[in-house]
Amino acid sequence: MTTTLINAKLVNPDSCTENLGWVSFDNGTITATGTDTPPAGPSIDAQGKCLAPGIIDIGVKIGEPGERHKESYKTAAAAAAAGGVTTMVTRPDTTPVTDTPETLTFAMRRAAEASPVHVLPMAALTKGFEGREMTEIGFLRDAGAVAFSDADRPVQNPKVLSRAMQYAAGLDALIVAHPQEPTLSKGAAMTSGPFAAKLGLPTVSPMAERMQLERDLALVEMTGVRYHADQLTCGVALEVLKLAKAQGLPVTAGTSVHHLTLNTFDTDDYRTFFKVKPPLRSEEDRMATVEALAEGLIDVVSSMHTPQDEESKRLPFEEAASGAVALETLLPACLQLVHAGHLDLPTLFRALSLNPARLLGLPAGRLTPGAPADLILFDPDAPFVLDRSTLRSKSKNTPYDGRRMQGRVLRTFVSGVEVFAR
Repeated sequence: MTTTLINAKLVNPDSCTENLGWVSFDNGTITATGTDTPPAGPSIDAQGKCLAPGIIDIGVKIGEPGERHKESYKTAAAAAAAGGVTTMVTRPDTTPVTDTPETLTFAMRRAAEASPVHVLPMAALTKGFEGREMTEIGFLRDAGAVAFSDADRPVQNPKVLSRAMQYAAGLDALIVAHPQEPTLSKGAAMTSGPFAAKLGLPTVSPMAERMQLERDLALVEMTGVRYHADQLTCGVALEVLKLAKAQGLPVTAGTSVHHLTLNTFDTDDYRTFFKVKPPLRSEEDRMATVEALAEGLIDVVSSMHTPQDEESKRLPFEEAASGAVALETLLPACLQLVHAGHLDLPTLFRALSLNPARLLGLPAGRLTPGAPADLILFDPDAPFVLDRSTLRSKSKNTPYDGRRMQGRVLRTFVSGVEVFAR
């Protein structure tokens, strides 16, 4: 039966437009859209709220297998649905590492059993994340891997990485890398500068990001592999990205919502919920990243959802685990940039939905006939104070606890089925 969402403000990232209109869907697919009189039949009145393609979140960490006490597919999916995330692209840094077809198949089976939102897995690039021997990229791709990554452990040996890139290029497989020079970054808790010196914490220079990115891009130029930098967070690295794109290299880049909305001064009270990887940057670097997003230099915004239990976070800042949960807070945090006038809604959803879909070769991320009916209805102006105890994630390590925010997801549809309603 065809259902029509009427009286909605359509946020279309493909055409970069916002218009009052309607969207019809049936059998999990968008069948028609328009700004004129909607068709007769069953309808849902959006009451003028925003309707956009569902968010495709690249880089979500799930605790299964091995760390189910931090996050399960069931709890992550509940958080995703409440946050408007209709597709989670999961990281391979599980226990054991997702580096064989068997572990990948287990993850996909668990996701199918527990998650009402789509789950697409990434697989490891090297066996055990050891950086010595590449995984069976072809077999893993056949088993369902959408990309290959060693998560936040960059491959140090350039010969190993170049061989993996050559093999991946032959299969047109995507490599997702974490551009942080590992030796310089080891043990760092903050970005270097006077403020970090005042707090007396171990630091890393933003140059560590640039150095690793330059090394990786040289290998991309040599091999022609499709390459995505998961998090670029500082001006010196963005300059390198801009040059690589100007040269026509097959390169895209993402950033995290935390690096778009927080800076190093947020760690003033040593609160470990603000400890993420890479560490939060200066306000100048944050604004450079926001500007890069607005102009399209940065392609993708992700939650980089990294659940950590209380025992991992309730430690001295230097010893505490890095990472923050963000599946539920991704959209309202990003909307801070819209309310501040840094970008409009279609530009934001290009980075949240359309560009991730293009990167992974998915038909989603659009409000066009034939696209999957993965949709979110949200009120960008709804105010609330975030209480971390209400988050649906099993872990509650969010830096936004107690913060006044704007923007609430009202309904989430996955393949035309409502999976969340407020």
